[in-house]
Amino acid sequence: MRFQPGPACPHEAPAPLGVLLLNLGTPDAPTSRAVRRYLAAFLRDPRVVELPRWLWWPLLYGLILPFRAPRSARLYQAIWGEAGSPLLVIGQRQRAALEKRLQALLPVPVQVALAMRYGNPSVQAGLEALRASSLSRLLVLPLYPQYAAATTGSAFDAVAQVLSRWRRVPEVRFIAQYPDFPPYLHALAERIRQHWADHGKAQRLLFSFHGIPQAAAQQGDPYFHQCQQTAQLLAEALELSPSDWAMAFQSRMGKQPWLQPYTDRLLRDWGASGVSSVQVCCPGFAADCLETLEEIARENRRYFLQAGGQRYEYIPALNDSPAHVEALAALVQHHAAGWLEVADRSKEGEMRARAES
Repeated sequence: MRFQPGPACPHEAPAPLGVLLLNLGTPDAPTSRAVRRYLAAFLRDPRVVELPRWLWWPLLYGLILPFRAPRSARLYQAIWGEAGSPLLVIGQRQRAALEKRLQALLPVPVQVALAMRYGNPSVQAGLEALRASSLSRLLVLPLYPQYAAATTGSAFDAVAQVLSRWRRVPEVRFIAQYPDFPPYLHALAERIRQHWADHGKAQRLLFSFHGIPQAAAQQGDPYFHQCQQTAQLLAEALELSPSDWAMAFQSRMGKQPWLQPYTDRLLRDWGASGVSSVQVCCPGFAADCLETLEEIARENRRYFLQAGGQRYEYIPALNDSPAHVEALAALVQHHAAGWLEVADRSKEGEMRARAES
């Protein structure tokens, strides 16, 4: 059978809303084998590496994976907790908190599922969990505030691929970006202010975003401008002067130029030029992961201190903080507009019919 059958949908039940919370992914274990499997899925994605397959795959399997997987496994071991991968553990908490909040806010039955673009729980597993609840409307929320083809675009591809095999496809809305969404910016600003209240301000505040190749931006990715938008709006909300903050890009790969300035080089330059204290915030990461807990909190701290800096602090991601959950709930409400109003009218009509009978 080409199309997969789904559960029957009761005719008189309110239209259920399914929300798919989607993040990048994580290996199943901090071992070379598990990391290699995860990296292979990630780096095989043509949205992530836009090279001809005949050129890329020999490099991937012959050079990159054999060397990178063991090194990355050691890094994952340094951040792995008793409950597992930080990204997955935080994602599970985000899912539960968002579902609880939405069930209290929305006039329709709602279920939230967590999925990872690469690794587990898979996009298919997340969507199947929602389909089991007889959803008729699906809102996909990739946890990437700034749009990039390699992240948000790839998430869309994965969701569409699964839905293409369903007999009954629900109404679908896809949140492509939210770089200037006020509740998201408010949550970030409050996170930074709380850190200042607990630890004091540093001489400089750095907004570090994940990098993408410059070629991707030149071909139409709005990512750089959306990162710039987020950083500028945050700086204004925090009442920072231009000399108090900067924006940079981390996690580059390969020899081609990526978006600049590079986070590691900027921190070295600051340390060498007499900047004594730095705090780093990563507004593009909805949950702490290898790129924040190891690369930013540890590796780049070492670069700054070795260059002459004296104090370095990483400000944690929003994770499952109440302000972040409220922001995500507001985002769902905003993008579900129309669906919710129809549900409200249906509920009012049902109540009137019952009262008249």
